[in-house]
Amino acid sequence: MQNERYSFLIKEWAKELGFDYCGISKAEALEEDKVYLEKYLNKGYHGKMSYMENYFDIRTNPQNIVPGGKSIISLLFNYYPKEEQKTDGPQISKYAYGADYHEIIRDKLKELLTKIQKNIGNVAGRGFVDSAPLLEKSLASRSGLGWIGKNSLLLTKHSGSFFFLANLVIDLELAYDNPYVKDYCGTCTRCIDACPTDAIVDNKVINASRCISYLTIELRDEIIPSEFQDKMEDWVFGCDICQDVCPWNRFAKAHNHPELEPYSMIMDFNTEAWEAMDDQLFRTLLHHSPLKRPKWEGIKRNIKFIKIENKDK
Repeated sequence: MQNERYSFLIKEWAKELGFDYCGISKAEALEEDKVYLEKYLNKGYHGKMSYMENYFDIRTNPQNIVPGGKSIISLLFNYYPKEEQKTDGPQISKYAYGADYHEIIRDKLKELLTKIQKNIGNVAGRGFVDSAPLLEKSLASRSGLGWIGKNSLLLTKHSGSFFFLANLVIDLELAYDNPYVKDYCGTCTRCIDACPTDAIVDNKVINASRCISYLTIELRDEIIPSEFQDKMEDWVFGCDICQDVCPWNRFAKAHNHPELEPYSMIMDFNTEAWEAMDDQLFRTLLHHSPLKRPKWEGIKRNIKFIKIENKDK
């Protein structure tokens, strides 16, 4: 009964902090994911993201990330915007319209852990949002928050997939939610059919080296491979195509998080405005934006690539 009470309180505190969904699962080895990840890496689907090969034992067993870890609190934070970009120029993924979510959610995870420690007792834990070798989608699914769609993203039946995922691993035993939600994708293949680079090679399997998000953010080469010319569809940071076409995202609701309000320049800038920027202005205006990850050199490369693409049309 005490564990159930603690779980209830944690979910209430998560809601107060702005998280839209909270599920709790047991920290244990992920045997199925271990087999999947091994095959995935062996096929080279991770491209040049060599960091995915590191800390294999931690990725497949979250107990190893926090000594004595017993429970994983999985959280979803809605980022679906009230409006989309107004420009017909370079396209930015919706999650990057505003401030860097890492900074926002990291602070909220610290607050949640502090609440747990103040109200429950001596609990050790660590919060993560894209900052540790954790299989976040798998953990969220195991906590009953949704299912993994054919585009490999976590889907919720009531709100779609436009969520940031975060986890808090603690050394306290809790009452756990029923794992695994039914897969409601059925025979739908809209995400597979819509992907312009054929990155979805199999049900739930993404060849990241072909994904537009990878090409515009993670790939640090000076030149994007020419085979993707005429396939980028104006994306210069990330890509939302497989989410935009997903029928479950018709239920997506606009977030009400002031800290995620979009930067006007991202919403309005056309190709010429982006080209007129320099490194110093980029760092000044977008210091707290996810766009800082590929740096100005990466954004310039991407803009140049789609400009050539559009010139040839």
